Amino acid sequence: MKTFIRTALALALLAGAPQMASAFSISFTWAGLKSCTNGNPNRVKNPAFRLGKVPAGTKYIRFRLVDKDAPNYNHGGGLVAYTGQKVVAPGAFKYKSPCPPSGRHTYVWTAVAKKSKNGGKIAIAKAARKYP
Repeated sequence: MKTFIRTALALALLAGAPQMASAFSISFTWAGLKSCTNGNPNRVKNPAFRLGKVPAGTKYIRFRLVDKDAPNYNHGGGLVAYTGQKVVAPGAFKYKSPCPPSGRHTYVWTAVAKKSKNGGKIAIAKAARKYP
């Protein structure tokens, strides 16, 4: 009976608790990217990034691409001013495209919401996709 009462009390407390806000998120596709599978990446425009739940106070978002199967290779990224937009359009910056020399690799874009160009990290979002 004590367990039942504790469980009922915990559920009642949870029901009245404020809901946690969803976390900062990004999403993207490789749509429109020139095919590359020879290990020599092309310098290309960033993909369109869809932004979700960008934290208050964000003035810039820094993007960086990492190949999880070759993490020491620097694909680069870029810094984008944030003005409340829901999408970062292609061409906001250039980076070295995914271009695995053999097979499929997993690539991860990391976005860091920042208060200023040089610091003030607020939140981090990641999105991963295989290529090709």
